[in-house]
Amino acid sequence: MKPIGKLAILMGIPAVLLSQAPGDAPRTLTPYFTPATQAPKAPDADGFLQRWLLLEPINKPNRTNTVFTDSYVRNVLTAEYFPDQFTVIPKDGVKIKAGEQELMWHALDSTGFNVKLFRFAYGLNKTTYGVIFWAVTVVDSPREIQNARMAVGVNGASIWWLNGKEAVDLFTDRRMKMDDCVSKRLTLNKGRNVIRGAVINGPGLSDFCLRFIDENGEPIKDIRISLDSEGK
Repeated sequence: MKPIGKLAILMGIPAVLLSQAPGDAPRTLTPYFTPATQAPKAPDADGFLQRWLLLEPINKPNRTNTVFTDSYVRNVLTAEYFPDQFTVIPKDGVKIKAGEQELMWHALDSTGFNVKLFRFAYGLNKTTYGVIFWAVTVVDSPREIQNARMAVGVNGASIWWLNGKEAVDLFTDRRMKMDDCVSKRLTLNKGRNVIRGAVINGPGLSDFCLRFIDENGEPIKDIRISLDSEGK
């Protein structure tokens, strides 16, 4: 096994991962993800959305998470990295260009309530630190739901949009906990609703969780997640 350097320890890189030489074992998304299916998916028992289109990480080197001030995170996560970034509903397997990088979208179901972005990148043998992750999902609601709130937790810093409007921002480096930041009252449309998120991470692990809660603080569970770009 490789020796663990002082710099890596200071950067917060988990020792268990540093100790693995690149050829120790094949990397895989198992057991953290499974391929998304065509059938619509319900939230889990607590209302968390587990089906997402995840883009392979965009390189954005940061040696420390202390730079994640409000202005820095907002400037970085609202910059355009690829065409139609804030409007496209991607498809599984589609490749895009982000600067000099060619990146692919992956339609996946998280096996836990939280989406483990570090494990997503690691399992694909992609850069795990100093990166930006993009996530998109489509929620179909059987009814209009007023006074709902988007509740997000993230390890890193992030911004989240609902139907093109910013709903939640989580600035500064933080550890993920459910419902860490809750939006103002918003409306889930009857039919299709598009959620986008951008997460930035320096050293350390990265994941997120997201659900909608009603005006009484209870999870909204009669919605379905579909990745059909036509919204059918």
